[in-house]
Amino acid sequence: MVKIVGVKFNHSCKVYYFDPREEDYKEGEGVIVDTARGTEYGVIAVAPKEVEDSEVIQPLKPISRRATKKDVQRVAENERRLPHILETAKKEVEKCGLDMKITGVELPFDGSKIVIYFTAPARIDFRDLVKSLATALKHKIDLRQIGSRDEAKLLGGIAPCGRVCCCNSFLPDFKTVTIKMAKNQGLSLNPTKISGLCGRLMCCLEYENDYYADVYKKMPKVGSEVTTPDGKATVISNNMLKMLVKTKTVHKDGTVIYKDYELKDLKFKNNKIKEAEETPEVEE
Repeated sequence: MVKIVGVKFNHSCKVYYFDPREEDYKEGEGVIVDTARGTEYGVIAVAPKEVEDSEVIQPLKPISRRATKKDVQRVAENERRLPHILETAKKEVEKCGLDMKITGVELPFDGSKIVIYFTAPARIDFRDLVKSLATALKHKIDLRQIGSRDEAKLLGGIAPCGRVCCCNSFLPDFKTVTIKMAKNQGLSLNPTKISGLCGRLMCCLEYENDYYADVYKKMPKVGSEVTTPDGKATVISNNMLKMLVKTKTVHKDGTVIYKDYELKDLKFKNNKIKEAEETPEVEE
């Protein structure tokens, strides 16, 4: 077991583990740590506790010290400068005539450089832009191109479900999402129905995929014929949560009967297991 303390940076969702040494930190407390990006200000998200060795990437860096009032004032001052930096960056992009969109800016605690994030449809030669920004802002500039999913994580917004985007509110990392996950859940494959604000497949398709992938193989295929306690019928839809199958039966006199049956009461030839094994996973 290893004793750790969890720290978050720049209001992000991801928690990084550090060595608390012999100190007793509380959640919400500001601390100063040395990272691969330099000296950073972070907030305690997980109070000191012990975790399995497998959960920690060694060597575990220690917390340098608690943040002082002066440190907190410095962070607040850096945040007050961000709107001006963002506006300046956008103006310089317009002057250079580059096909790119500034999505966010970041000023590290140590003030060593200004990080500017942008999106673009293709690779951009921004060498002249870096020079003009360095002159305008009198600072070292680090321009970083990000993708559509990272842009949504950075900016946030209201997702189709009506809640704040998962990536912006609580997801620490992106996970692989495939079109097969939507198919397993019986969702419409209309891109507008299964895509998030970033235009890519919604992250939530992955949350319960293990359950749906297992149940999908057990359910009869929509449009196939099954044998019910009342005779032959055609499958109209599947309720994979209640394990119910809606069927349609057409009698000789033209009468159409719709009825729900429990999966265990039906008999059918299931080709879904073979189909699932042969279907390639296409990542979005």
